[in-house]
Amino acid sequence: MTKKIGITETVLRDAHQSLIATRMTTEEMLPILPLLDKVGFHSLECWGGATFDSCLRFLDEDPWERLRIIRKNCPNTKLQMLFRGQNMLGYRHYADDVVEYFVQKSVANGIDILRIFDALNDYRNLQTAITAAKKEKAHVQAAISYTTGPVFNDEYFAKYAKELENAGADSICIKDMAGLLTPYSVESLVKTLKQTVKIPVQVHTHYTSGLASMVLLKAVEAGADMIDTAMSPLALGTSHPATESMVAAFKGTPYDTGLDIEQMTEITNYCASLREKYIASGLLNTKMLSVDAKTLVYQVPGGMLSNLVSQLKQFGKEDKLPEVLAEVPNVRKDCGYPPLVTPTSQIVGTQAVLNVISGKRYSSTTKEFKGLVRGDYGKTPVDISEDFRKSIIGEDKVITCRPADLLEPELEKLKQEVKQWSIQEEDVLSYAQFENVAVKFFEKRNARLFKVDAEHADIKNKTYPI
Repeated sequence: MTKKIGITETVLRDAHQSLIATRMTTEEMLPILPLLDKVGFHSLECWGGATFDSCLRFLDEDPWERLRIIRKNCPNTKLQMLFRGQNMLGYRHYADDVVEYFVQKSVANGIDILRIFDALNDYRNLQTAITAAKKEKAHVQAAISYTTGPVFNDEYFAKYAKELENAGADSICIKDMAGLLTPYSVESLVKTLKQTVKIPVQVHTHYTSGLASMVLLKAVEAGADMIDTAMSPLALGTSHPATESMVAAFKGTPYDTGLDIEQMTEITNYCASLREKYIASGLLNTKMLSVDAKTLVYQVPGGMLSNLVSQLKQFGKEDKLPEVLAEVPNVRKDCGYPPLVTPTSQIVGTQAVLNVISGKRYSSTTKEFKGLVRGDYGKTPVDISEDFRKSIIGEDKVITCRPADLLEPELEKLKQEVKQWSIQEEDVLSYAQFENVAVKFFEKRNARLFKVDAEHADIKNKTYPI
């Protein structure tokens, strides 16, 4: 049986998010956009995740303008984004009217496929985004946040996949953010999912543990329809398997991707020059390109690991990293085994750091950790012990409903708050998610635009001697 495998190219989003903290600029992307568009990829993952935050906070770029530029230069390929359910691209739950507006504007500006996930695998947190995307006639790829633990088996993931299909998903993604899948675990899981749902299944994994190429090979042989890869100079390590290598692996087999490696040569060469530039600037630490099999023990994604190191540096306790890594699984167990992905990875990681440096577990707890235990983010995969919950939140009321049901509509209020800086409808969504960071960006952007307008007006009003 011949089955063409679809490739989602991640070089414009997750590859550089994983290796250089999402610092690739739109200007650096421009030379390869028309080339990427000609290859014939299933999709280009180019937006969402941390790109939005990074554009505003570090790159002085408008993320909406980036999306419009990519759309203009890639008219023939589906554009894909990563969307954190009720969190959108921020770090808290937003009211339904804001989520709906964000989906609407994402599709209007060029997104074709929304990969929507929830950090707790609580499908209630995906329903509004899924419904909104369906209304905009976009493709909904609902993602399973893959992890391991006492309840996480094929049956658990299959049940969740069926819930997502019933909620309106057009395809399912196994999202292995920490590189925990093994070749035979993915083979079993993909086979189970293909027997459970009628929609396509995609596999996303990271090379952190050194297993990712084998994982994708077994996933495809087991029936996966699409896989995520990255152009080779920005692949491996905490990134993904190399696109060119996976295309070569399937060439001439029943799973041939139909893509031509020679057509990618110019893209590969350009990305290689970017890689050298990032290494020379210190933006790309070559440690990020190595295999770290310890991830299979600690289940800590690459981005979370760098956060832990950064936090320990602030306390002058870098030598405590082994203790913190050992404490992460304990904290995760206490708070109901959440998969470690934004925002739960930050919440669990920070609490593990506090537990170690204070010398007494939970003597100090963050607001976010209390919220996770209380139910602010949704239902955890495993019930939290009542004794532990009470020790963290006291007599606070536990949230058992969909957390967003407790939120009042907030879009109109946000529009009023951002009015003085706003020059496009999308600005309210940038402000909703990143408030002060967005305002600083707006002020700089508007000052630039005002200066340009003033210069144009000056030229227009000048009279010149004949």
